[in-house]
Amino acid sequence: MIQIHRLTSEHSDFKSLVTLLDADLNARNGIVQAQYDVFNKIDHINTVVVTYLNEIPVGCGCYKPFDHETVEIKRMFVKPENRGLGISKMILAELEKWAKESGYKKAILETGSKQHEAIQLYHKVGYKKTDNYGQYAGNSFNICMRKNLNG
Repeated sequence: MIQIHRLTSEHSDFKSLVTLLDADLNARNGIVQAQYDVFNKIDHINTVVVTYLNEIPVGCGCYKPFDHETVEIKRMFVKPENRGLGISKMILAELEKWAKESGYKKAILETGSKQHEAIQLYHKVGYKKTDNYGQYAGNSFNICMRKNLNG
């Protein structure tokens, strides 16, 4: 049975999943990943989603306000052994729903060029490639995407 819970970044299950996410990203991206650690801080985030499969935490994601109408989706992760079950799509849908409930109209995100399954997911659910923003501008390692949350 899959359950989705809205939590904060202080929750131990979220912290444990983020530790696994960071290990996965470091394995994929090597030393390049270290330059992004400063942008992936999880302190004081009140918009966290953790997904449980049979009461075991298996996936997470969160969002941060980017501007007055846009959120940035961050820290999306599903344990490798639980991939292919649609969990990441559920997490993303819950984050988008929460953002809309909070009055946001758009979502943006960044993913690495080596995260092929993430890129495929985001395209499948309506995200479109956009110019790299902020700290990702000018870097071909990053792929930035956007979506209008109102359809």
